[in-house]
Amino acid sequence: MVLGSRPARSVRLPPRTPATPATAAERTVPWLRITAAYAWRLILVGAVVYGVFGILGRFQLIAVALFLALVITSVLRPVTDLLSRWIPRSLAVAVSLIGSILLVFAVLALVGDAVADESAKLADEFRGGVREIERWLERPPFRLSPRKLSDLQQQIVSYLSSHRARLLNSAVSGLGRVVELVTGGALALFSSVFFLYSGERLWHWTRDQLVPGNAREAWDTAGHAAWRTFAGYTRGIIIVAATNAALVGIALSLLRVPLALPLTLLEFFAAFVPLIGSPVALAVATVVALAGRGPLTAAAVLLLIVVIGQIEGHLLHPFVMSWAVRLHPLVVAVSVIGGSIVAGVIGAIVAVPIVSVVWGVRQALRTAPT
Repeated sequence: MVLGSRPARSVRLPPRTPATPATAAERTVPWLRITAAYAWRLILVGAVVYGVFGILGRFQLIAVALFLALVITSVLRPVTDLLSRWIPRSLAVAVSLIGSILLVFAVLALVGDAVADESAKLADEFRGGVREIERWLERPPFRLSPRKLSDLQQQIVSYLSSHRARLLNSAVSGLGRVVELVTGGALALFSSVFFLYSGERLWHWTRDQLVPGNAREAWDTAGHAAWRTFAGYTRGIIIVAATNAALVGIALSLLRVPLALPLTLLEFFAAFVPLIGSPVALAVATVVALAGRGPLTAAAVLLLIVVIGQIEGHLLHPFVMSWAVRLHPLVVAVSVIGGSIVAGVIGAIVAVPIVSVVWGVRQALRTAPT
């Protein structure tokens, strides 16, 4: 040891402990862990969505009425805002609602008058068209004998006779549906009055009363995105439906198809079901053209289905729906079919706007500053 130096201190290292054995979750392959983590979350979300749709199914009339009120609000809101610049807000709401109701009744009266004028002529043309179809089926390639056709007619008559009671019950239940329809329409108009007059105040009251303070900014962002998407989709689909109806009406009038105006109105309402509604309406027009004007006119209407589908899919939807969320056609088709399975025709109508709103809210929250 050197003089004046301090004695060296020995450093003791901590005893070496054996490595902690990995858990079963850590020994699992990474992709399986990630899949399992997403799976239980998706199951939870699916259960919540199923519960929400189950509750809406129990209160279907109220849900449909509120949805219709939102549609009316999205269409009449620009007109109401424009009128409120010169007249009071309450009067602007009344003028826009009453004017739209009168317009709807005028269109229905025009259609009813057209049907009444053409009913006698259509009956004669329809009987002649049926005979023409029978002669067409008797020729190649079908070669159906007249006896088979008469047997088919007899089967239809006997079916209607044997199921007369069931058809009567269906008609009575249909009257109950009419009462529900009138009730839902009244509720929709009543709700749209408040949405048009004080929709923003209702939104702010809901936010202040139900949403915590730290989540109100995200709530406003999601709400504005949802309304912007829904209103854009609703106005866009109305423009698409009106354009389709105008093209179909012109074509049917040029082809002199009976009941051109009612079939045009059917095309307008059917276009609210994307990808499916318009071909179904034109298929009905094809049957009427076949019975009233013959196979060549029916073939022309059948060709019109392809033309209208191409115009709608490649021109109208990309151009008109540019301010709304643009969904892939596969997503639209799956949404329509899924909605029809869950809630029939109503589900097919509301499926695409619901999916569009959900996607628009997701995009808005994703790009919102944190």
